[in-house]
Amino acid sequence: MKHIIIGTAGHIDHGKTTLIRALTGRNTDRLREEQERGISIELGFTYFDLPSGKRAGIIDVPGHEKFIKNMLAGVIGIDIVILVVAADEGVMPQTKEHLAILDLLGIKSGFIVLTKADLVEEEWLELVKEEVSMSVEGTFLEGTPIIPVSSTKGIGIDETIKLIDELSDEVEERDSEGMPRLPVDRVFTISGFGTIVTGTLISGTLKVGEEVQVFPGNKTTRIRSLQVHDKDTSIVYAGQRVAINLAGLKKSELERGDVVASIGSMKDTMMLDVKLKILRDIPKIIENRSRLRLYIGTKEVLCRVVLLDNEFLSPGESGYAQLRLEEPIVAKRGDKFILRFYSPMFTIGGGEVLESNPDKKKRFDERALEELKIKETGDFTEIVEKIILDKSSSYPTVKNIVMYTVMPEDKVINEIKKLEQNGKIKIISLLKDVYIVHIDYFNQLKDAIENELKEYHKKKPLKAGMSKEEIRSKYLKSAKPKMADSLLNLIMDDGSICQNGQVLFLKDFKIIYSEEQLKIVDSIKKEFLNRGFIPPKLEELYDIIKYDKNNVEQVFESLVDCGEIIQIKEDTYFLKELYTKALSILKDYLADNESITASQYRDLLNTNRKIAIGLLEYFDQCKITKRIEDKRTLF
Repeated sequence: MKHIIIGTAGHIDHGKTTLIRALTGRNTDRLREEQERGISIELGFTYFDLPSGKRAGIIDVPGHEKFIKNMLAGVIGIDIVILVVAADEGVMPQTKEHLAILDLLGIKSGFIVLTKADLVEEEWLELVKEEVSMSVEGTFLEGTPIIPVSSTKGIGIDETIKLIDELSDEVEERDSEGMPRLPVDRVFTISGFGTIVTGTLISGTLKVGEEVQVFPGNKTTRIRSLQVHDKDTSIVYAGQRVAINLAGLKKSELERGDVVASIGSMKDTMMLDVKLKILRDIPKIIENRSRLRLYIGTKEVLCRVVLLDNEFLSPGESGYAQLRLEEPIVAKRGDKFILRFYSPMFTIGGGEVLESNPDKKKRFDERALEELKIKETGDFTEIVEKIILDKSSSYPTVKNIVMYTVMPEDKVINEIKKLEQNGKIKIISLLKDVYIVHIDYFNQLKDAIENELKEYHKKKPLKAGMSKEEIRSKYLKSAKPKMADSLLNLIMDDGSICQNGQVLFLKDFKIIYSEEQLKIVDSIKKEFLNRGFIPPKLEELYDIIKYDKNNVEQVFESLVDCGEIIQIKEDTYFLKELYTKALSILKDYLADNESITASQYRDLLNTNRKIAIGLLEYFDQCKITKRIEDKRTLF
């Protein structure tokens, strides 16, 4: 079933609340001050049934310029707007500002009602009609019906209801399959029930008992009960005015501007990339880093506007900008917003969010501007690709990308599959998460590591390669260890980088010894072979081999790096040939016996207990053997 929200707009005292009372039989001014002063201060909500049987919610917004922020909190989620103009006064300042706001927010459907039509003569009424028609030229209300109404005498009310019903058939269905999102416009408590929030559910569905999160922040809660138009329900759908009873949260923990959504479905942000449009009739230009008031969803927050492709924006101009916020919010790509000057407060323009969790951008950066153009005009696949490209250095998961786009997971996964088929991304699948990086980032990372290894080989020609941990800490420090290893494995699959143990090296690299260094290699190996299973200590080796100590150290380290010498413990090394022989002796013994003790192994090798235990502990670490009390068996 289609759910319709009607909204009113217009200047103060032009009869919006009275019109709603005539349409619905209910008064939306609920505050005592509103009833005493005869003006709307806060948002008013009610509903009525259309002739077709559809039930429409209706929102009454304040018309006074002092309460424009309340008006802005109310227009989110409106499907059809009734622009109210009093026939005895005509178009007034707030009529124009409300119309500009509605146009910037992308409202597509509506019409105009001339209230108090019974108070003016027919000739005057025609003049007001002409004035209103001229005022709405170039907006979504251009060419729409203008209905003269007397709310007190019932003139034009039936015609207004009929037109609402007709327009409701043309309203697009809200996305009930998407991520649920409800911007909060009211917070209050009811004795015996607890904390209640209200708002228009702009996408998705919510169910009683469902766990949800209140953004920004980490406040999680459970939906205790739901109401639509004062009636309890177990499920609510996009497009409905909803009251939610939240468990475990106090009224003081919530405020207008918060967003109720699925747990982990959104991410707090202090910046927004936007396309900004400035109104034609404002009296000043917008300079870079101007301090402005941002209105998005039901939230008001102060921000600085960083113009990315202009020195300044004049009335009627548009451009790309990054809004640097003074407190965190949540948003999604495609959200519309309004900007007003900090002081004096008046509306200057608005626009659309292109990226809700951007990196900090430099002004006049051609690459950044090109990416923003794609995010503004590209299809969903291109947009997902750009988000992956932007976020690759932080190694996003599928869930992260869902959060950045605020799109259903199945849709995001379909786009990721397309990108993988087209060779645009690399996917790293681990047990708990699936990570995605863009091919451009992947190639840049591979090139950087290759260049690093090339320089390393040049500076240290006797080293077998660079420590894998050193590469990881330099180029993948923000990646989880398993993710980093998997990404390095993908890079090595390309064939230009190889691994030996925990050392990385270029495929075509070989250690080339000088004549003297070859003699040192022979001397080292000869000394190890002579000692058998009681290998020499390093200091002994340096004393015995009569070459430059620095040169001997470099050669020895290179033999360790390339695996010719194996480090068993901090101070114990074995020539690979002897290590292999020691392991073979162990396996032969255990082929005929269930287990072996350190003493038995010592005797087999004709070595000392310390060396035997060191070898067995190394075998344990390599999962060749396992220790059971004081014995070892094969793993």
